[in-house]
Amino acid sequence: MFRERLAQDAARIQDQFDLVLGALDDLDVTRAMAYTTRGGKRLRGFLVLEGARLHDVDKARAIWPATAIEALHAYSLVHDDLPCMDDDDLRRGKPTVHVKWDEGTAVLAGDALHTLAFELCARPETGPAEVRADLALTLAQASGAQGMVLGQALDIAAESAPAPLTLEEITRLQAGKTGALIEWSACAGARLAGADPEQLRQYARALGLAFQIADDILDVEGDAEKAGKRLQKDAEAGKATFVSLLGLDAARARAAELVDQACAALDGYGPRAETLKEAARFVIARDS
Repeated sequence: MFRERLAQDAARIQDQFDLVLGALDDLDVTRAMAYTTRGGKRLRGFLVLEGARLHDVDKARAIWPATAIEALHAYSLVHDDLPCMDDDDLRRGKPTVHVKWDEGTAVLAGDALHTLAFELCARPETGPAEVRADLALTLAQASGAQGMVLGQALDIAAESAPAPLTLEEITRLQAGKTGALIEWSACAGARLAGADPEQLRQYARALGLAFQIADDILDVEGDAEKAGKRLQKDAEAGKATFVSLLGLDAARARAAELVDQACAALDGYGPRAETLKEAARFVIARDS
């Protein structure tokens, strides 16, 4: 059920991107926006849509924040790939935006996708004004200096730190860099319904950390062709990761424990949450 839902939701989000981006002028920056929003797992958008289904929110409303989080995630990847950041030339098996076009276009495409995310959350189709305001406020908190950008800043600082990060420091870094947007995504359906998102927040916090541990494992023993990006960068840079600190076996065990925690957090929803539980299991079994 999960893989079928993930594929269906990815297609819905792509249709929405085609609709929204198709209305823009045909320029390099808009072509770059369309280019970078194609492909990927779209796990964050899936979490929005699945959380909405869990709360009986119509998909015609939920598709807007689902597309918003994928726009914001895409912006973060475009900027993260820039020479001044991670300096990557491959993303999802394709040349990164600054390689295919140039650095200026990449910066502007990222900026435009960033602002598009808030525009989509604020669209009247999303729901009442208070719901739209809550989605925009919490997305700003999750993506900015309290969330994703904080995690990215800590990651950059770690590259020149005199000593590798501790396990506690890496956990804090990744709670921002990876976990904050996953948490927002999982909670968005409850916010759309005006419901308490706490169970989904607990689910997402465990899921986000498991996701990052799985990424660290893939970086060590994954297949670059399947991953669609260069691997073993952290090891080459001498950066501490969950794998370097825990070892492969202990990292796998910790990820499995986190998946169990994520699933347990959803017990109050009963069998309706089974697809979200499958999603948690997927994040540590994936090969990309």
